[in-house]
Amino acid sequence: MPSRRSQERLTELLDPATTVLLTVECQQGVVGPDSALPELAAAARSSGALANVARLVDAAHERGVQVMHAVAESRPDGRGGNRNARLFRAAARLPVQQHTGSTAVRIAPPIEVAEEDLVVRRLHGLSPLAGTDVDPLLRNLGCRVLVVTGVSANIAVPNAVFDAVNLGYTVVVPADAIAGVPADYTPAMVRNTLALVATVTTTDAVLGSWKRPRRQGAAATPA
Repeated sequence: MPSRRSQERLTELLDPATTVLLTVECQQGVVGPDSALPELAAAARSSGALANVARLVDAAHERGVQVMHAVAESRPDGRGGNRNARLFRAAARLPVQQHTGSTAVRIAPPIEVAEEDLVVRRLHGLSPLAGTDVDPLLRNLGCRVLVVTGVSANIAVPNAVFDAVNLGYTVVVPADAIAGVPADYTPAMVRNTLALVATVTTTDAVLGSWKRPRRQGAAATPA
């Protein structure tokens, strides 16, 4: 449980006017019941990470925080997709494909997508930010702080965090709202890698920040 001072600093940091909540690959073909990656889907659900993402999205909608969903997909002919790593070649052989327009690339329950949410889709790469519209959209929204959630802690989530930090955003990671495989890898990666570049916190702490009033005239500073 964060200290009172830590919670106050997080509240100042997560100003709804300059914060965007990003969900990473929380799509049915990744974390849904018919996932192409059943081990990852099971980890996202059994750990509570997917439920926590849904809680954060609901709170963001209530508090007026912009929500952005990053979806990974591919064309049926594979055109434009990567083939330069083992991961991509293995993904092309999976029984469930993340094809554009299919059920697999819809945001998975229990996450609710609101009309004001932005959905950004990519056909290539490992990161939601590299070579996509995410960065210019964030800048046009006046974003300074990016809350990163979703999957996987193995690849897409750390890529998103590193790219956001390199682009000048302050990143917040609710550690219980991300998942990877095996289960014990995620806390080790958070502790030894993400904690060096992002503010690591919990879903409850973020929710608490969005319920607390900000101090009048206070500036947002990293926790």
